[in-house]
Amino acid sequence: FDLKGTTASTNLVMPPAEPSSKLLKLVRSGKRDKDLRIVLETKQKTKVRSFSLQPIPPHTDRIVIDLYPDKPLKKKVVKERKKAARRDVVVAIDAGHGGEDPGALGPRGIQEKQVVLQISKKLRAEIEKKKGFKGLLVRKGDYYMAHRKRTEFARENGADLFVSIHADAFTSSKVSGASIYTLSGGGAESEMGRFLANRANETDLFSGAGTISIKGRADDVAKTIVDMIMDGKTLFSVKAGNAVLSRLQQATKLHKKQVEQAGFLVLKTSDIPSILVETGFISNPREARRLSQKDHQNRLSKAIAAGIWDFFYENPPPGTLVASLSNEVTYRVQRGDTLSGIGQEFGVSSKAIKERNALRSSEIKIGQTLIIPRRISSQRGA
Repeated sequence: FDLKGTTASTNLVMPPAEPSSKLLKLVRSGKRDKDLRIVLETKQKTKVRSFSLQPIPPHTDRIVIDLYPDKPLKKKVVKERKKAARRDVVVAIDAGHGGEDPGALGPRGIQEKQVVLQISKKLRAEIEKKKGFKGLLVRKGDYYMAHRKRTEFARENGADLFVSIHADAFTSSKVSGASIYTLSGGGAESEMGRFLANRANETDLFSGAGTISIKGRADDVAKTIVDMIMDGKTLFSVKAGNAVLSRLQQATKLHKKQVEQAGFLVLKTSDIPSILVETGFISNPREARRLSQKDHQNRLSKAIAAGIWDFFYENPPPGTLVASLSNEVTYRVQRGDTLSGIGQEFGVSSKAIKERNALRSSEIKIGQTLIIPRRISSQRGA
């Protein structure tokens, strides 16, 4: 592709977006007199379609280039891709405190770090009873992990949800009940600022969003990327919290009947929906005894797991087995499309599409990929 009277503001030599691509091999560029040539090296004969997009902040004018294989991929490759795409939903389960940090202390030597580890292990076993779900223990034994290490563990293992298990304490021994927290707006803003300040050292900042890097990007672009992802993370965190709270109230008394927000450091996972479950007040003698009993721990773990299943069956991550079971599809926006029109053709409400894709408004762009939840019927291809 030759662009007349154009120079490159940065080095365009880069690998394809997906190293496993069966089509694109490499992207490079070179100067040709006063022009710029961009070369897309492909692994097979390729059909090309290109079109321009008008400026939409924060983007300027854009040229979109679509590549299609000249011949359909072999059936064997398609089957392998389909099988590989149906991964498990990964839930990172963080037992609070540990090691030299015992957490809250209850009567008769009951320690928060021991109780929450026991509940976390039961929760992991419960989550994996459903096909398509995998539970990961962030802390497997009695040792301490820094908060950032816990969230790094979740990101490195591709977690779709981060669940931190705790047992609350208060100055009054009469206070009791379970609560669920998500990250507050102030906490989210401080975390966004931290990532923006450190972006020069960040390579794979958002693994949960498909490994997006803000390294070297302009301030406004970097802020927009972080802002959009954290908005989506906040929306799904609250939805996950509500789903778990709905189930938890069937197993134990609630201290708060709605999802609360706070600036817990352990919830600052940036791109991963995160909730903190206070299973009860260990400072309350009666509740402390219950929290240390296997029967009550089983009830709590079953309720939390059920809430997590509810959330993911309604909001399955793309490419998971759960998404395939929910008959979810993806759709690429075409010229003339509207959100309501797409919803009518796929048999779902435009509100459901907005929530599933964490859209702030009904505005959509040509070439944008939308996840269509729970398709009923369609005349279009996915």
